[in-house]
Amino acid sequence: MGSSSKRRQTMAKMTRERALQEKRERKQQKKDEKKEMAAAERAGENGDAVQPDDGEDESASPPPE
Repeated sequence: MGSSSKRRQTMAKMTRERALQEKRERKQQKKDEKKEMAAAERAGENGDAVQPDDGEDESASPPPE
């Protein structure tokens, strides 16, 4: 019968698996960035884009002339 001890993984296989995992992570990051860009674009089309605050209160009436 065969040996009951576990066989160790070779360095080449570990390297291949690490490279594959890194590739999958980069691909997921690109997908996430693409989703964020699409969401920002949709928000801009709907007018929901966040405007930078310049410190002025828009509800205040203009000064009398």
